[in-house]
Amino acid sequence: MSLLPHDERHLQRALDLAQEAVGLASPNPTVGCVLVRDGVVLGEGAHHYDERDHAEIAALKQAASLGHTPQGATAYVTLEPCSHQGRTGPCADALIAAGIARCVVATVDPNPLVSGGGLAKLQAAGIEVVVADPASALAQRTRRLNDAFAHWIQHRRPFVTLKAAVSVDGKLAPAPSVRTANQPHWLTGEAARADVHRLRHEVDAILTGIGTVLADDPSLTDRSGLPRRRSLLRVVLDSDLRTPLNSQLVRSAGSDLLLLCSRTAPADREAALSDCGVEVLRLSGSGGHLNLRAALDTLAQRNIISVLIEGGSSLNGSLLHEGLVDKLTLYYAECELGLDAIPFAEGIASPYVVQEQLQRMKRTSLPHGTAEDVRITGYLHDPWAGI
Repeated sequence: MSLLPHDERHLQRALDLAQEAVGLASPNPTVGCVLVRDGVVLGEGAHHYDERDHAEIAALKQAASLGHTPQGATAYVTLEPCSHQGRTGPCADALIAAGIARCVVATVDPNPLVSGGGLAKLQAAGIEVVVADPASALAQRTRRLNDAFAHWIQHRRPFVTLKAAVSVDGKLAPAPSVRTANQPHWLTGEAARADVHRLRHEVDAILTGIGTVLADDPSLTDRSGLPRRRSLLRVVLDSDLRTPLNSQLVRSAGSDLLLLCSRTAPADREAALSDCGVEVLRLSGSGGHLNLRAALDTLAQRNIISVLIEGGSSLNGSLLHEGLVDKLTLYYAECELGLDAIPFAEGIASPYVVQEQLQRMKRTSLPHGTAEDVRITGYLHDPWAGI
């Protein structure tokens, strides 16, 4: 059954509520819910992990606080109501007990163990269930909000987005011989850089390599100004613990900086970094390189469901060659850096080669003075495949 115009309007409101909760729900999915009867909104809510209530329960509680009974109402939910016991009881059971007559859902639960179970419960209770067409704009926007959760719940590994700013000739930065030490080289304009902070806000962790730390001295913080449930975890792959004690990362460390090093890294460096409030964890590796899959598994064990890569040529190349990148976001600046400049990814001729492999590629223009930067996004792996 297709959505009616008023269904789309109320489901869009539920999606807006979910969007406002980005950064507040992980490691759970981001969900919004609106309860409506006879065109009147009875209650609405979104899932905030720390407040425990799922979106449906938050909406039911708001309706009750306003003196509304949900009997005969329609529940508009961005994600299929859960049918299993977790930290809280099944939302499908709560909606049935509340006496709703209809449930309109933007997309099914990506958890393969329970997908469709909530809808089946509602239908068994005599409730009309309508699910948006998976190809519709509403369903696609809803799914994008929960790409990380969809990937995590199926594979138990973080959803990895590789972000890079490159020149039109596919380079990350000028040759080291012409760069200023310990200074980032900005290719893109303020609009693109603000967009990067939006990306940082949407993820649980940001990961880079020691080469980038030594070259740019980045802070790697979320400066979007938007609320988040837990601090952005800043992760550095640093085999020999070369991260300077006076770096921006170390000076700003406060339970949000994790250095992953080799088992043979100097003990005195670990002690010095630990004294500065930095967490150090030793991983397996070979040839001076850490095991990237082990690094991601370590983050998964900490309920990190999404990671943004802001690395250099070596890290980008390794992740792409090992098939560990799920989504790519490239910001192209209207400049050329030349043959001697640092390539986008070691061992890969050009970012355009990777770009050709992207699914659902999207192009967006961002102002940059009198010119523009171009953002290209797309998927190397579909987190919702098979759902």
